[in-house]
Amino acid sequence: MIPLTREQVPATADVVLVGAGINGLATAYELAQLGMKNIVVLEKTYIGSGSTGRCGGGIRQQWTTEENIRLAQESVRMYENMSAELGYQVFFRQGGYLMVTENENDLPALRDAVALQQRCDVPTDFLQPQECLEIVPDLDISRIKGATFCPRDGTAYPFAVVWGYARACHRKGVKIYIGTTVTDLKTTEGRITAVETDRGTIQTPLVVNCAGPWARSLAAGIGVELPNRQERHEIMVSESLKPFLDPMVISISNGIYFSQSMRGEIVGGIGDSDEPRLPGPSRFKTHSGMRFAVRFAQALLSYYPRAAEVRMMRQWAGMYDVTPDHRPILGGVDGLDGYFHSCGFSGHGFMLGPMTGKRMARFITTGRRDEIIESLSLERFSRGDIQADAFVVG
Repeated sequence: MIPLTREQVPATADVVLVGAGINGLATAYELAQLGMKNIVVLEKTYIGSGSTGRCGGGIRQQWTTEENIRLAQESVRMYENMSAELGYQVFFRQGGYLMVTENENDLPALRDAVALQQRCDVPTDFLQPQECLEIVPDLDISRIKGATFCPRDGTAYPFAVVWGYARACHRKGVKIYIGTTVTDLKTTEGRITAVETDRGTIQTPLVVNCAGPWARSLAAGIGVELPNRQERHEIMVSESLKPFLDPMVISISNGIYFSQSMRGEIVGGIGDSDEPRLPGPSRFKTHSGMRFAVRFAQALLSYYPRAAEVRMMRQWAGMYDVTPDHRPILGGVDGLDGYFHSCGFSGHGFMLGPMTGKRMARFITTGRRDEIIESLSLERFSRGDIQADAFVVG
């Protein structure tokens, strides 16, 4: 077991990471791997309680921007070896991702995306509708106009991943404090000096903001304005069934995604652009709703009629931390030494987290230029250097 404490926080730390989801824990682990000592991770509730523990577990390399492709490609390589490296079974399974569209106008973008992915050495292929049946035999292809498929995409169990990282962090001497709320970040003359919590103050020269949907409000306290917004998304899980579905199926037409877990459940979700945007703290409500249940069931049956007799067992909601271009915000801030952020993953932090943590740790400890982190810096918005990714679903 991992000693998780709700006790008084230490008086000092060499670095404090806020948030014990995949980005906070992966970055902490990689910092420890590079030799950093006295690392503290703060989590206001429990490990994986934010977006990580409420995601669908998908990991894909099929993107339309090179930065997302590279991060995902490198993360997949890490997921392939993660159970061995962390000493904990994370249930990574490479059943592939089948991305479909009902819109003829999407086909040029799909073909362009395949070409870009192949240039990045991602083994994606463009498929005609009939070819989809070789991958998912019971798929209803009557409305599908085209698809792409990458066999090396897959899924993992989110809680197993964060617990694996947490155990590995503990072996490296990282201290994880749960039930500990960060109340303020302190700066002096343009640099980070301390983190205040409801369990005491930590003097530290380095802070990494991995707070997911709460990253924006945390940054605002020290005058860092992030353009992130929060979106509520739901997921539904069925009863366990005999294995019949290998890949994750995603529609870029209506945003549905569904796969079958290693325990046999169908796991899936669908976005809702018409869902009311709640103000203030209400936007973090994670209750379940009938509106989603009906929309998901209807969309699932339209692609997979075989699911008509399947019983849905439970559902939950979580938050996407969304940026204007649906790409993460990484790195530091000009004029504020010791502050870094890793946020804005727009619902895809789980799949990009492992390599993001590795790159961020290297950037923090060495200060060496990282082209991907630089291209995903906060400053890109003020520069107008925005290249939106087209394949954001869920």
